[in-house]
Amino acid sequence: MDDVVNRFARELADAIAAAVAENPQVEACRERVRAAGYDMKVSLEAVVGFANRPAQGALAKVAPARPAAARRTLEVTANDRRFLRSLRIAADETPEEVE
Repeated sequence: MDDVVNRFARELADAIAAAVAENPQVEACRERVRAAGYDMKVSLEAVVGFANRPAQGALAKVAPARPAAARRTLEVTANDRRFLRSLRIAADETPEEVE
């Protein structure tokens, strides 16, 4: 994917995460989990597809919506490796920086 499509996908992911984080029902559930003595991590998966449109509907220039984020290290857990292996995908053992 090119940079524009990657940026759109990242913006959509950020918008979804913000909407979920601000939802009062989600926050109430998280508080009940904490009160019961547990920590909780929520991971959502979304499939987003992009298709080219005819040139007349395309934007001439797309300005960046926000500055580039700092790089961070991606941590692959044992569960992540097990899942990837089930998909017949080999996971690198060295940490990798992700944008």
